[in-house]
Amino acid sequence: MTAQLIDLDRLPASPWKNGGGSTRQLAIHPPQASLDDFVWRISCARVSGAGPFSAFPGIQRSLALLEGELLLQRQSGITTLCAGGEALDFPGEEPISATPLAGEVLDLNLMSRRDEWQQELSSWLLHGEMPLAELAEVRLLLCSAGLLRVRLQDGRTFSLHPRQALLLNDEPGELHLHGQQAHCYLGLLRRLS
Repeated sequence: MTAQLIDLDRLPASPWKNGGGSTRQLAIHPPQASLDDFVWRISCARVSGAGPFSAFPGIQRSLALLEGELLLQRQSGITTLCAGGEALDFPGEEPISATPLAGEVLDLNLMSRRDEWQQELSSWLLHGEMPLAELAEVRLLLCSAGLLRVRLQDGRTFSLHPRQALLLNDEPGELHLHGQQAHCYLGLLRRLS
């Protein structure tokens, strides 16, 4: 059981080979995995230029925006993602080309092997108190606006400011959330077997 408070701005940024952005990795499993053999991965990317997404066969992806607006060209048509909006779920092998609209974007990317894990990424607005009964082996709360307080079942509390996340691994029980004009993303990863 672990609870880890993560400050996005303190994570090292890895520039992309094509020069179109950089990525900050929040977590990967197993801990020493690479992009070729991870089971699940959570990251944020700063996207400054247009280009295709990297292909990840066998991987399910969920993408949400923390800052900016992103135009996605897909086989099924055009999709636009906006900061604070709902996440987009898609298979990692789907060919997608992305173009930032009106400047850089910052995204949140949740990826997992779909034959081993089920994932979910959702957008939440919180004003006041709310219990969170969603259970999963891995839970992520990332604050993008306002102030979010999180109390775990064992009584530990965490305060999240914008661009801070709380990563919970095998932490049992209901969470108690208190938001002050807060917007956050909730990521859930559940083992299939």
